[in-house]
Amino acid sequence: MSTYVYGITARSHSALPEGMGGVGDPARPVRILTEGDLAAIVSDAPDGLRPKRRDLIAHQNVLAEAGAAGCVLPMRFGSVAPDDDTVTGVLAERAAHYRERLRALDGKAEYNVKASHVEEAVLHRVMAENPGIRALAEANRQSGGGRYEQKVRLGEMVAAAVQSREAEDATELQHALEPVAEAVSVGPDSSGWPANVSFLVDRDAAEMFLAAVEQARKDHPHLDLRVHGPLPPYSFVEPGPAEPAGSPAGRADTAGE
Repeated sequence: MSTYVYGITARSHSALPEGMGGVGDPARPVRILTEGDLAAIVSDAPDGLRPKRRDLIAHQNVLAEAGAAGCVLPMRFGSVAPDDDTVTGVLAERAAHYRERLRALDGKAEYNVKASHVEEAVLHRVMAENPGIRALAEANRQSGGGRYEQKVRLGEMVAAAVQSREAEDATELQHALEPVAEAVSVGPDSSGWPANVSFLVDRDAAEMFLAAVEQARKDHPHLDLRVHGPLPPYSFVEPGPAEPAGSPAGRADTAGE
């Protein structure tokens, strides 16, 4: 039977969640595989696994239980290996990497920050920043709305300015928050989110990071900022002993969105 992998940790971890329920219906019992000084938190993999809310939450709960008392390298939802031997084999093969990551991520959490434009506010901003747009808009207004070609030209200019503003906003947001983070990972582009960035934050600096987010909100009132965290540091762990079987939409942190 295939093996579902939740995360990797040290064998000496004091609170591994052996015996709790994991993914599947009924929930598959969580168990521990060990190799040297490392351990993998696993269960049997259910057939036809999909990123349903119940299973996303089960994945999160296992990692939360394990991470409450020590560092765990989280695997993304849907990480499935052919069998237990494959998992322990990769633990042995990549032992040095996993030890280094456990040391580097100990005491840290991930905060994902997404930003989108507040439509009316960003239009006011691009108008204020672009004299050419203001002049054409005023000319169209004075001529009763302007000719079709003028309306099209104005729309093209506004769209280009908003797109340029998106790129600038993403850069400014990252620069504002990265000084209070240990590391930064830029996420994939997603519709409606000009900025999608994950920050690795020391748990002792979490309040400072969130204060920096609030300051960014004040400095950029045309942005709608959404913060998800603290999360296990998904974006700062390379793929482990299994490749994701599900789609990228199966990220464990999407369960709360």
